Amino acid sequence: MDTFADLLRSKGLRNTTQRRAVLAALKDAPHATAPRLEDELGIARGAPAASAAGLSRQGLYNVLDDLTRAGLVRCIEPAGSPARYELRVGDNHHHLVCRSCGTVEDVDCAVGRAPCIDPGDDRGFAVDEAEITWWGLCVSCQAARESSGA
Repeated sequence: MDTFADLLRSKGLRNTTQRRAVLAALKDAPHATAPRLEDELGIARGAPAASAAGLSRQGLYNVLDDLTRAGLVRCIEPAGSPARYELRVGDNHHHLVCRSCGTVEDVDCAVGRAPCIDPGDDRGFAVDEAEITWWGLCVSCQAARESSGA
């Protein structure tokens, strides 16, 4: 698919300026939270007016919901962190999350296909996906900690 318009149509969604704007923002800001997307899209907080893309805050959440349900966007929710959105879908990859600054990085599946890890006793479930989050400190936060002597 060469364009977001083609991608939207392939999932049976209407090709709207708002949906294309959200997809473009996610391309530029993977693992973005909704507030970060508001900033990327120029949605003024506390103001009823829509952004240049014709999106209000509620409109952004509606578009994110539509894109997630259609499988064009993945929502991840690391514990204690706000929901984050990304365009990388369908490959059952995992994430590294920095405990200090919240940076999120993708980690490819070690086995190569979903669910890429076995729960041991699946208790009769037909397991098709595993969501793994590793927690630690990113390189920048490690360096900051070392320089502060903590």
